Amino acid sequence: MRITKKTILAIGLIASSLTLNSCDDNDNNEVLQRPTALVTVYPTAPEGFFMQLDESTSLVPTNMKTSPFGDKEVRALVNYTIEERSYGGNQQSVYVNWIDSIRTKQPVVTQGSEEKDAKAFGNDPIEIVRDWVSVAEDGYVTLRIRTLWGGSTKHIINLVSGVNKDNVYEFDLRHNAQGDIRGRIGDALIAFNLNSLWKEQPEKVKIKLNWLSFSGKKSVELSLKMHPNSSISNTDVQLISHHIE
Repeated sequence: MRITKKTILAIGLIASSLTLNSCDDNDNNEVLQRPTALVTVYPTAPEGFFMQLDESTSLVPTNMKTSPFGDKEVRALVNYTIEERSYGGNQQSVYVNWIDSIRTKQPVVTQGSEEKDAKAFGNDPIEIVRDWVSVAEDGYVTLRIRTLWGGSTKHIINLVSGVNKDNVYEFDLRHNAQGDIRGRIGDALIAFNLNSLWKEQPEKVKIKLNWLSFSGKKSVELSLKMHPNSSISNTDVQLISHHIE
């Protein structure tokens, strides 16, 4: 998978929570290395794109005519500078200093039982890190995850739907380390596009995530609003530190 220097720097700087003093060139360089925002990249016809920042604000790049991810709809980390010229309304023109995609997937459907799901999708422990990039927005659940990474083995992460017949908004986060269960603790980012599940849902929904942590089973509830008129593309763009699928 593609791992860029900017991506690795971004993860490291997210984790370190550095205090910046913008008084010299080193500090300015550090600001440019840090991600400014987490966005959804939406390609537009014929070849343009915009980035959804939040429920009401979209960013339009002034220095990039086409998306670096082609026609894929993905979550991404971006470092941008606000331009004085603005499109007005809810659109802001920005200069993109760099952008790097997050591994973006569709949820999968349960095999019918916890035992079958464990066999199909794995049952290795994983942690969800409380962080500004662990967020539910724009119809996506984006997570900073933490586990043991031993080498070049690709870990498989899935979000399993249909695990509770009484609650369609409940999911299991499944981790298949493919035998790579020893090594150093490390982090990665992954995103799941839930827009295809509730295309006509204008209001926020409360979703529940379950996962097996290193200290036992855990769960969390998140409020999520769908993106209106999402392209619901089956994205397959790679990312970010460590080997994940």
